[in-house]
Amino acid sequence: MDVGFSIGGYNIKGWMIAVALPVLSSVAGGVWWSYDTLQRFYGVEAGISAVAENSASFNAKASELTSRIQTLEQAVQDNDVRGLNTKLAQLSTNMQQILEQQKVLLDLRSQVDKATTITDGLGDTLDTLQTEVDDIWKAYDSLVDNPL
Repeated sequence: MDVGFSIGGYNIKGWMIAVALPVLSSVAGGVWWSYDTLQRFYGVEAGISAVAENSASFNAKASELTSRIQTLEQAVQDNDVRGLNTKLAQLSTNMQQILEQQKVLLDLRSQVDKATTITDGLGDTLDTLQTEVDDIWKAYDSLVDNPL
């Protein structure tokens, strides 16, 4: 049995369709693969040009960051940050000594306050005793001037 048909005056047999279909399918797959590959290539090319355009700004930012990093490094060196730990330890020791001396001064202050309180009381007592001594001398002088 022979299968065939006629299109526009051409007689197409079944074996021709059986041969042409895989060939046309392969050609169509090749065209599609080529088109896809070409589009991917264009995408990569566009990405590369975008990176190339932005590389100048990246370089500018990188040089700015490099400059800032150098400034920070110089500031760290100028301020002797590495020696800061020893200075802080020394400062801590000095603060402890100051606190100990402050305790001693507070003890001395309380002793001075006690001594002031005692001396203020002695001043009144001494005034009283001085008055009594003066009275005794007056009495003695009056006895010397007027003996009984």
